[in-house]
Amino acid sequence: MDQNSKLTSADEDRMIDNAFQDVLKGYLSSNHRKKVDIIERAYKFARDAHKGVRRRSGEPYILHPIAVAKIANQEIGLGSTSICAALLHDVVEDTDYTVEDIEAHFGKKIAQLVAGLTKISGGIFGDKASAQAENFRKLLLTMSEDIRVVLLKMADRLHNMRTLDSMSPNKQYKIAGETLYIYAPLAHRLGLFAIKTELEDLSFKYEHPVAYARISEQIKASQQRRSAVYNDFSHPITQRLADMGLKFDAKARLKSVYSIWRKMETKHIPFEEVYDLYAMRIIFECDDPAREKQICWQIYSAITDLYRLHPERTRDWISNPKANGYQALHLTVMGPDGNWIEVQIRSRRMDEIAELGFA
Repeated sequence: MDQNSKLTSADEDRMIDNAFQDVLKGYLSSNHRKKVDIIERAYKFARDAHKGVRRRSGEPYILHPIAVAKIANQEIGLGSTSICAALLHDVVEDTDYTVEDIEAHFGKKIAQLVAGLTKISGGIFGDKASAQAENFRKLLLTMSEDIRVVLLKMADRLHNMRTLDSMSPNKQYKIAGETLYIYAPLAHRLGLFAIKTELEDLSFKYEHPVAYARISEQIKASQQRRSAVYNDFSHPITQRLADMGLKFDAKARLKSVYSIWRKMETKHIPFEEVYDLYAMRIIFECDDPAREKQICWQIYSAITDLYRLHPERTRDWISNPKANGYQALHLTVMGPDGNWIEVQIRSRRMDEIAELGFA
């Protein structure tokens, strides 16, 4: 609150405008058709509608719809219709404007998205259990009408979770519980893997702050040792793939705080015994989708020449993609320190689908 109360209204206007320009810049560098005019109109409309209203943190309310529009475009990959709906998503609920007003100004499609978002607002866990069931039913019906409504709801929830600090502890607890119970699994189903992981971690941080802080600390403390083990393991692999003439990125992918905690809970083990703290991910460049499968198995073969394979832990999601579109080849081999390490192999195209979903 203090930070914003020190700003003059001119400073605030500049801050709001910069945030919006950031959205536009991201949109213009994407491969969507360039419909800047309607986006700018939606921004001005929303800015005027929310004028003078503040969030609980003290910042101007309009910064929330702008942030949701940015997530929708830059993290989920949605286009101009969704950006406009994101900018306008709270106008009907929080101001005197109606869905009809939105339709008159921005057309049927954007109005339908805003109406869908208004319908499922206010959280799925209402004050009464029956209201919760009703809201959940609406959410599922809306999904069948236009999946973008649910994707925008995801962007809205993600921004609310990222800014949950300003809420009271009991509100934080309630919103975190709802996120973990409904939104994270839904993100997973939609193939939004990066968002699912972040929602889980943020929920866990507010539901179990002590455990979250402790595990984060343990991850930091074991960082150096882990890096050394990973480098010993990955160096021969990257050497071999380079010799094969492949263009690729290789990186260690650390398990999220939430999934480490879940493993500790279900297996009843301390942090030190979570051996699969990280996996190695290999993302190769390939212009021809018809060759992706073949390259995946070539890499698989190169790795199993170097390390002992765990026979029961190979997952071929290239021949049989998951329902959410996920494709990759996973194998588990024994590293030089005697622990099993998972390796995930995917093309750049598969990686984009895995992280951002099909949107």
